[in-house]
Amino acid sequence: MEKVVLDGKVAVLVSPGFGAGWSTWNYQYPEMLFDPKIVAMLETEQSDEAIVAYCETKYPEGYFGGVDDLEIVWLPVGTYFRVHEYDGSESLEIKDEINWEVA
Repeated sequence: MEKVVLDGKVAVLVSPGFGAGWSTWNYQYPEMLFDPKIVAMLETEQSDEAIVAYCETKYPEGYFGGVDDLEIVWLPVGTYFRVHEYDGSESLEIKDEINWEVA
């Protein structure tokens, strides 16, 4: 899977706003979590419409309602994480920061 790596960190795309998730609502396209073209479009402040137009071409069965809150989170290369979603609001859970219970 292609990723943007800069200064030892990987760009991860998440949509923290309520209403629609980004990668969690597009589980059939796991590469949307890291898509380098979308990262570049966000960094150059391209419009939501431009991002959606690109996504409609690359991910024809996707849902792009979370684009208006889409942001880049930079994680150190090799970080174990998962995307947590509640009512469309996505956040990242970092493995080393979670206190696991043991039965």
